[in-house]
Amino acid sequence: MFENTSEPIVSRWKFALRLVGAFGVGSALIALSLFAGMWGYHYFEGMTWVDSFANASMILSGMGPLSDMKTDAGKIFAGCYALYSGLALITITAIVFAPIIHRFLHRLHVDFDEEDSKRLDEDR
Repeated sequence: MFENTSEPIVSRWKFALRLVGAFGVGSALIALSLFAGMWGYHYFEGMTWVDSFANASMILSGMGPLSDMKTDAGKIFAGCYALYSGLALITITAIVFAPIIHRFLHRLHVDFDEEDSKRLDEDR
């Protein structure tokens, strides 16, 4: 997916496409996660779709639920969804920022020639 350190850095156009792709994957994962949360709150707690959306989006964003859970199944679902949401937030953030971090690190990479490599080996 990303160029190797021995390859030149990609053009700005390809980098922009890479950013759009990462943002698209991240957005799709957010939408899928939000829908799963909405379905769970609707099914296990009997909430309306609007209330399910509000609770799922608050949990997914790390803010916490808006209303108390009334059923044991709803409490178990809310706990599992909260654990999933924490990991999903970290994963989606990594996916979205990966192209930016890779480009930054790729720009910092300095190729050593053979003479520099020998000198580094001698110093060790």
